[in-house]
Amino acid sequence: MEEIEFILDSTKESMSGTIAHLEKEFLNIRAGKASPQMLGSVFVEYYGSQTPLSQIANVNVPDARTITITPYEKSMLQPIEKAIMVANLGFNPMNNGDNIIISVPPLTEERRRDLVKQAKSEAEDAKIGIRNSRKDANTEIKKLEKEGTSEDICKSAEDDVQKLTDAFIKKIDEHLVTKEAEIMKV
Repeated sequence: MEEIEFILDSTKESMSGTIAHLEKEFLNIRAGKASPQMLGSVFVEYYGSQTPLSQIANVNVPDARTITITPYEKSMLQPIEKAIMVANLGFNPMNNGDNIIISVPPLTEERRRDLVKQAKSEAEDAKIGIRNSRKDANTEIKKLEKEGTSEDICKSAEDDVQKLTDAFIKKIDEHLVTKEAEIMKV
């Protein structure tokens, strides 16, 4: 019985992790207004290693259409500018000698549709993660059944795993609907 509880707890934990990852990925999909998270995927060559932008510069959003990046070391202006271009986020950074200014253009209809596709793809990946967690849990339950745990208890555990799966898939769908609305809002 304790093994079943452990399997259910670890499955729920795994599925929660998948949801957290999805939320983090959704933050990287920009929906119109500027935010520091838009540059979350930017890594800069810093003393021979790839370092997240947030660790070598101050990233601010003075208004809804502008991001300013102030490096802690002036010598990092060029490498940061280059890293933003390489990240291919659709931004055109401007270096004024002290900091880098990024003007966030309003999204075109086509770009919005692309972002919705990207969001749907992330949501589908998350669903695959949830289903893999379900498969792993059911495999563990089958092992317990072979080791002598009663069939009724195992069947009940499988039902619980399915209920968890359904609940988390529903959460993913809700997150996707919210993100789609956010992206498509002009």
